[in-house]
Amino acid sequence: MKGFRFTKYTPSQDPEKNNFENLLQIFLQLVTMTGGDVAEALSWLTNLDKQYNLTNASYGIGDFIDELKSKGYLTEENQKGEFKITGKAEQTIRKSALEEIFGKLKKSKGGQHKTTFSGPGDEKGSDRRNYSFGDNLDQIALTDSLRNAQVNHGFSGDYLLTEDDLEVVENEMRTQTSTVLMIDISHSMILYGEDRITPAKKVAMALAELIKTRYPKDTLDVIVFGNDAWQIEIKDLPYLQVGPYHTNTVAGLELAMDLLRRRKNPNKQIFMITDGKPTCLKVGIKYYKNSFGIDSKILNETLKLAAQCRKLKIPVTTFMIASDPYLKEFVKEFTKVNNGNAYYSSLKGLGDLIFEDYRKNRTKRL
Repeated sequence: MKGFRFTKYTPSQDPEKNNFENLLQIFLQLVTMTGGDVAEALSWLTNLDKQYNLTNASYGIGDFIDELKSKGYLTEENQKGEFKITGKAEQTIRKSALEEIFGKLKKSKGGQHKTTFSGPGDEKGSDRRNYSFGDNLDQIALTDSLRNAQVNHGFSGDYLLTEDDLEVVENEMRTQTSTVLMIDISHSMILYGEDRITPAKKVAMALAELIKTRYPKDTLDVIVFGNDAWQIEIKDLPYLQVGPYHTNTVAGLELAMDLLRRRKNPNKQIFMITDGKPTCLKVGIKYYKNSFGIDSKILNETLKLAAQCRKLKIPVTTFMIASDPYLKEFVKEFTKVNNGNAYYSSLKGLGDLIFEDYRKNRTKRL
């Protein structure tokens, strides 16, 4: 009886792409994994080339580097003369992350998010209503209004069109959403041989590119939190790295709430990607830390902020990329106090979960 024989599979390069495009795709992945360290990424790429023969006699890694510079992906014009990726490369990385994580959205309808409410908006709907004083002239349905005039007044010599004949096309109301994405950069994000920070960065870059291209009126702020919390620019996401930090969830929530206070949108939300419990709290100028279990002092401060977010109608969606039972208990209690959502996700499904929750929250009118 014959069975199955399994051998090592090495995928072939895309025949429709040239050498540069195939290498560029791998290079951008390596740059993301190395936190924007171009030299390390090129070193890894060279080792991969030796193992998998990515180049050939007519096109080598040196040619690839020259082409990166000539096409504006790399630059050496800095004080130290080191290789640095350019803004073009940063945007390409975000687009690549968007294709990888949200690629299935390519065939979906573009535009702003919809609600079930009618009102001021950018796109005309199918509903009609009678004209009211103050309506814009461009909202008048001319053909329907002329038909009403003919029905109401006939085809007399003096054609008559009155205000009662006018019909107005109701616009679809389009809402805006302000989102803060919190990313845990504590040391546990790379512990136990599992790289959790790279998928988190990819999701953040994909979400940023999605909002920028499809929902330009929405806002996205990205903050990272370890012992402290600080805001980062979207262009800095490829360079994000884990540090020797504890997890100060309180500092992250405080900064997120402060950013959302400045936004005038009625719809606000916080996404938090983390793999652990809060273990740090800043008291005055000192740090209160406890990595052994869930500390009641830190937990109480965290739950206070969860309650404040609920009072301000800011739902917090927690994406816990860990499965420890006692961590689930913390997330469960935190979510109950905030009345938000929680997902216990593997790294593989993180992007889909974030998009689904983002799209769902945008349809709400708070």
